[in-house]
Amino acid sequence: MEPSRHDYTELIRRLPLKLRLAYGIGHVLNDICASMWFTYLLVFFHLVLKFDSFLSGVVLLVGQVADAVATPFIGLQSDRDDDFWLCKYGRRKTWHLLGTICVLGSFPFIFSPCLNCEGSHQMAQLVYYSAFIIIFQFGWASVQISHLSMIPDLTPSEHERTELTAIRYSFTVCSNVLVYLITWLVLHIGSENDAQIGPGDIGKFQHIVLIGIGIGALTSSAFHLLVSEGSAPGHVRLAGQRKSAGSLLKDVQLYQVALVYMSTRLFANLSQVYIPLYLHESLSMGAESLAVVPLVMFLSSFAMSLLVNVLNKKCGRKLAFLVGGILGISACVWIHFGSGVFYTKYGIYLVAILLGAGSSVMLVTSLGITADLIGPNIESGAFVYGTMSFMDKLSNGVAVTVIQDLKSTTLSPDYYRDVLMSVCGGAAIFGLVVLATLAPFQIGTKRTADGEPVYAAIESNPEFESEPTHSTPLIQNDNQVVIS
Repeated sequence: MEPSRHDYTELIRRLPLKLRLAYGIGHVLNDICASMWFTYLLVFFHLVLKFDSFLSGVVLLVGQVADAVATPFIGLQSDRDDDFWLCKYGRRKTWHLLGTICVLGSFPFIFSPCLNCEGSHQMAQLVYYSAFIIIFQFGWASVQISHLSMIPDLTPSEHERTELTAIRYSFTVCSNVLVYLITWLVLHIGSENDAQIGPGDIGKFQHIVLIGIGIGALTSSAFHLLVSEGSAPGHVRLAGQRKSAGSLLKDVQLYQVALVYMSTRLFANLSQVYIPLYLHESLSMGAESLAVVPLVMFLSSFAMSLLVNVLNKKCGRKLAFLVGGILGISACVWIHFGSGVFYTKYGIYLVAILLGAGSSVMLVTSLGITADLIGPNIESGAFVYGTMSFMDKLSNGVAVTVIQDLKSTTLSPDYYRDVLMSVCGGAAIFGLVVLATLAPFQIGTKRTADGEPVYAAIESNPEFESEPTHSTPLIQNDNQVVIS
């Protein structure tokens, strides 16, 4: 009997802890900015700058569309194996460095007053902010795609890829927790406990952003110093047939996995966007709650991220995603029926725990599913992640714009409650339905004409005496294509 892909990966030496942690901090700057973007962008533009609800949604849409357009381009360019001199630093790390510079140079201007145009018409200010948003989103996409596509580059092991994703997500959660702690401290100083957000808080948001990107700049520097692209000790990768972008676009599984990832991001991002507005308008809670409740969400996410790798190993990706979906849907149902003093004092924090746990499980698992889809075809990894991100960013931007446009036609205080229930809950249900179509199949595994699975050979580091060299596959058969 032929050995399976799992048997092959037993030969792989684990990545050292230092490298795994160094990889994890490479996305902290992006995570800090994303936390501010999704949690406080609408709050800042609508409640602080006093943009109307529709234009506030347009601001977010501009960013999401810019990101969606940039990601496929960055994915294709990041996968190119050319001789451009700058890429000798590393294809992935070059794009990561370029993106980091763009983010640091543009993001502070988004959460600041319009320079020399504070009294201008909102449409004129929209043009001003859009310029910085486009630069920021291009940089953010460059960092995201290059960082994600390094996971298949570093290891072919399914479980180790999940572990890297979990470590990455743990740092994402820590970054969000850090943002909410900073926000709570800054908003708490000089404010009444029951005071709500207003135009007088513009300076506080600037302080929050500057502290956050300062920390992100340090972690990005550490990532570039400690992670050497393609030189991980004992690095082993599966060999497979390189796929072009055209052949990937003909693969039905690409679209199925993209829809699963899109629904996960819709659930996670929209819950993050609308929880503060739900607290402010539907529950009439004070400014501090806009930091404390999201903080509880991400503490829950962090705790669950420590367990999600075990859940994936013991139950498999599909069952793990089902567990995450059930947790998320339960939170949305509770939001719909939650009311009264007990709910605002205690119940909302239990809801936050369920939202955080559900988001964590679904997001880490969907990224693991994406890594499984890539499999040994690491040369196409950035394009696949770019496709996932395109679906994610465009859908989120359109959803927020439609939600904000509809908000301008209603004065109901329960509007954001209904958004969390119907849109976020619907996204989780949709993800489970699409996953059900993948249930009978092994993701990323090709099959022969008689239905048998095809496993790629392993290429290993020649320093291991007991393993084959780059040019010698473990098993030779007619179904293998080995790239040297």
